[in-house]
Amino acid sequence: MEVTIKDMLEAGVHFGHQTKRWNPKMKPYIYKEQNEIYIIDLRKTLEQLKKAYEFVTKIAAEGKTVMFVGTKRQAKESVKEDAERCDMFYVNERWLGGTLTNFKTIMQSIKRLDDIEAMESDGRMEQLSKKERLHLDKQKKKLLKVLSGIRKMKKLPSCLIIVDTKKEAIAVKEARKLNIPIIGLVDTNCDPEEVEIPIPADDDAIRSIKLFTKTLADAVIEGRNRYLKNKEFIEESQKEKAGRGKTEEQAG
Repeated sequence: MEVTIKDMLEAGVHFGHQTKRWNPKMKPYIYKEQNEIYIIDLRKTLEQLKKAYEFVTKIAAEGKTVMFVGTKRQAKESVKEDAERCDMFYVNERWLGGTLTNFKTIMQSIKRLDDIEAMESDGRMEQLSKKERLHLDKQKKKLLKVLSGIRKMKKLPSCLIIVDTKKEAIAVKEARKLNIPIIGLVDTNCDPEEVEIPIPADDDAIRSIKLFTKTLADAVIEGRNRYLKNKEFIEESQKEKAGRGKTEEQAG
């Protein structure tokens, strides 16, 4: 991980909320109060970000998946961009209640979307009335908006990476219920005890959010590369072993 305190300062990571809007549990991560705003201790942020980086790398190196979550306006683009860059799942529109805890229903919605697209490609859609086509098109757009980031998800992720745990309270609740670990970008108004790895930072500034999503997407890529190399090595070893077995058979 190549992030420095200077990088974080430039991204404005250190700006917390107004002192009247704070969660006392964030006290260990606060450096000082300045002009009625809390300043976050970036040494703690760096420490927590490194911890998160190592955790995500390990998960990806085991071939597991993560989900990025950030539905606030400032987070949408970074969440989508970095999740797609590291080929992981994301939710950057409305969090559908039950995305994790009622995954079977979500899978049914994904199947419905697949069915509508299949009707479009094989010509069945053309056989319907204009009213029916408009209805299905509307349904498709609605489903695409909320499901595009989790469409390929066949099972629950091994970790959630959340921007603003206070705003994404439902996602936090669902993950906790299922014992899915959470890495959360927590501002001075959040509860850091709700997540396994809290990263104290400004969760409203676009550059601060981007630094967070980019760094953890890099961790996924590093871990995934390790996983693929290891997989390749195992496959080569198995081929070699099988080859030796055949040679010995022929010799016998």
